[in-house]
Amino acid sequence: MEVARRAGVDPHSFVQDSLSRSRRGVVRGLHVRSGAGEGKLVRCSAGRIFDVVVDLRPGSPTYREWLSFDLDGDEQTSIFVPAGCAHGFQALTATADTSYRIDQPHDPAYNVTIAHDDPELAIPWPLEVSGISGVDRSAPRLAELGDRLREIRPFDSPTLCT
Repeated sequence: MEVARRAGVDPHSFVQDSLSRSRRGVVRGLHVRSGAGEGKLVRCSAGRIFDVVVDLRPGSPTYREWLSFDLDGDEQTSIFVPAGCAHGFQALTATADTSYRIDQPHDPAYNVTIAHDDPELAIPWPLEVSGISGVDRSAPRLAELGDRLREIRPFDSPTLCT
C-alpha cells in the first residue's frame, strides 16, 4: 500500500473489482471513460498479456502516446491507468485472466471505445487477432471521435506507474 501512496494512488479509493478471462490472441479495448473518467489498477492474475495504455488527457505532456507492458500472472505486477487514459490488452497464453480495481462506479453512458488497429496509434499487437467483441470491432478511430475526445478528463492525475 505504501508504494501506491507514494505514486499518488489511494489504495482505499477503489469501488469495484472486475475480472476478465481471454483466450490466446483475443484483444480487448481500447477503452476509456469520458467525464470524470476512472482510474484502474490492472494486473494479469493468470497467464500473460500484452497490455497497452494510451494517454488521451488533454494537456498531458504524453498526449496521444502509448506505452505497453508485458503483464504475467507469475510476477503479479500491477500498473495504474489514470483517468483519461485508454486501456486494452491482448492475451498471449491459452487463457489469461486480467484483474481490475476501478475507482469510480461504472456508468456505460461514459464508455468510449477506440479501434485497436487505429493507424494513428500503430500499436504492434504481438499476435494475430483471434477474437474481438462486436463493440470493439466496430469502434471508431481517434480521428472519428471528435467531441467524444473533448469530453475526456484533462491532465490532472498521476502519470502511469508500475
